[in-house]
Amino acid sequence: MAEIDSKNNDHQNPSREQSADKRLRLHYLDGLRGLAALYVVFSHAWELQGNDLPILWLNFSKIFRYGSFSVSIFIVLSGYCLMLPVVRSQTGYISGSLIDYFKRRAIRILPPYYAALIISIALGLLITFLAKLQLFPWDYQLWGHFSPQFSISDVLTHLFLVHNLTPGQRLYNINGPMWSVATEWQIYFLFPMILLPIWRRWGIIIAVAIAFFFGLIPHYFLNHLIESACPWYLGLFALGMAAAEIGFSQKQSFIHFKKSLPWGLFAFGTAVLAILAERVQFGLDKWISDSLAGLATAFLLVYCTQIIAENKKKSLTLSILQSPVAIVLGTFSYSLYLIHVLVMTPLNQYLHSLSISSIKMATLLYLISIPISLCIAYLFYIVFERPFMSNFLKKRKVKSVILHEKNSQ
Repeated sequence: MAEIDSKNNDHQNPSREQSADKRLRLHYLDGLRGLAALYVVFSHAWELQGNDLPILWLNFSKIFRYGSFSVSIFIVLSGYCLMLPVVRSQTGYISGSLIDYFKRRAIRILPPYYAALIISIALGLLITFLAKLQLFPWDYQLWGHFSPQFSISDVLTHLFLVHNLTPGQRLYNINGPMWSVATEWQIYFLFPMILLPIWRRWGIIIAVAIAFFFGLIPHYFLNHLIESACPWYLGLFALGMAAAEIGFSQKQSFIHFKKSLPWGLFAFGTAVLAILAERVQFGLDKWISDSLAGLATAFLLVYCTQIIAENKKKSLTLSILQSPVAIVLGTFSYSLYLIHVLVMTPLNQYLHSLSISSIKMATLLYLISIPISLCIAYLFYIVFERPFMSNFLKKRKVKSVILHEKNSQ
């Protein structure tokens, strides 16, 4: 997942307003990322809980059915964070060379990804061995987000981050959530080589339109080719770019645009539309609800940034996103996203082997898998993610956030 690092604040500009923008600490970005990752964990638990449960439980737990919206949030955040230094620099280019950019992205994303991949493969081999010895129960007909059954080709496609392009359910082999990492990794290449040149030449509206156009070509013109990769995420990434330009551009048109519209109301209304569009009975294509969720996220980013930039009274939404708990989750959200299914799916398999009621099984699934996932993900973050972060990201502490919030009041 894209992050803001110290390189984003290196540029100097005599403009007073821009200087003020550079001093902004957008802690809510971490909070939003963290809460979105936690929601994915709950969403995957919801998918495993089964349907033989009390009506009240089933109806309440439906709040976790929108897990794909969290991935939309991640993609928009990536576009926002990678576009911020470009907009703030006023040059229209990423800092450093293209090679430097790819190195930064690779160092930030790949080490935790490959560590999680190796652990997933090792766990899969161990479970297969134990299942053959009847030392650990595993029902291969029971669906899950992690599978010990995979082929050499599955391993190779994961190694080269192209497994999201494989047909059917194969992209969920080994470690299901990894498919979106591959999609985001591919978008990282398109950002400086295609999206930024289009933006510099024709502006952000055309860039967003072209991104959605090319992202939807496989859906409408190539018989749903690579549908599982969600190629329309390219458009969501561009929405994040647009939110960054609206929030930080020094052009008078954008400043007026930013200050004259009710962004918070737009975010809420679009989120409601995304929820409605996701309903099966409407029969809408998945890209529509995903795109509405991405648009709601872009509106939310503009809204929160505007409150911070203009030193307005914090809304409840911003207070939640900037809470210490949300920010702590944000620091290891990538690790949580990569690791939680390695806890949740084996536990679900074990619970199904016990002679217990469905409600007890679902209760144990939530109460055990989520806390353990959080703990293991944090340890994974310390060992495999934090060492590869920039110095700025390593120094992020909840204490500094709390002090900043107190000083701003």
